[in-house]
Order: sequence, then C-alpha cells, then structure tokens
Amino acid sequence: MGVAVRNEGSKVNSNINVTPMVDVMLVLLIIFMVITPMLQNKVQIDMAKVDNATAMPDADKDDAIVVAVTRDGSVYLGQNKVDPTNLGAMVADKLADKNSKTIFVRADSRAQYKAVEDAIDNVRTAGVDEIGLLVQKKEGN
Repeated sequence: MGVAVRNEGSKVNSNINVTPMVDVMLVLLIIFMVITPMLQNKVQIDMAKVDNATAMPDADKDDAIVVAVTRDGSVYLGQNKVDPTNLGAMVADKLADKNSKTIFVRADSRAQYKAVEDAIDNVRTAGVDEIGLLVQKKEGN
C-alpha cells in the first residue's frame, strides 16, 4: 500500500504581487491630477504678462488678502464679490487680526484703469502699508 505524499510547499510563491498596488496608485494619481486645478480658490483673471516679474510667495499663502478686479470692473475680496465702496471696510476687518498690513491686487489685463485705481484707493483707506500688484511672467523668458 502506497502513501500519497503531497508536496504543497513547493507550490508556494514567496514573491509579492505589486500589480494591484500599481493600479491603485495610478488611479489615485489621475484623481489628484483632475481635482487639483479645481481646488484653486481664485477668481479666473487673465493677468498682464511682463518680462521682469518679481516673485511674491506671500500671495500664495492661505491667509493672504487678495483683491481681484475683473475685466467687467467687478471687485472680489478673495473668492467673494464685493461692492467697491465697502471694500475698504472689509479689508480693515480682515487686517484687524493680522500683524502684516500687506494685500495683493490681481487685475485683469483688459480691466479699466479706473476700476483698478478705485480698488487700490479703497484699500488704502483701510490702512494698508503695502500693496503688491500681481502679474504673470512671460513664457520663454
């Protein structure tokens, strides 16, 4: 009578299968690539392009106060549309809890100069020390 010997140990594969992990990582990469542009909390503005743009890294911070002037003359404080006459008071309220008195102005390249000037004048009434005018650097320079 013979004994049936099963050699199960020789069939064990000790290699790690990384294919499912790679699939999950690629799906996550695609999701983040699609969602990241949607996370920008800025008003879409076609800013002026210049050759010698100065970097202003403080404008990208979460607590930065950014005033945007669109092509049609609308004024935004952050993401919210505001009345230009109330802009100074609203900026003063935001500056009350900050120690820095710097704001940044993003203006559309085709916005009327008077609208941008009025926005800057209204911000100056809030006691702003510095105003940074944001522009884009020309491509290829």
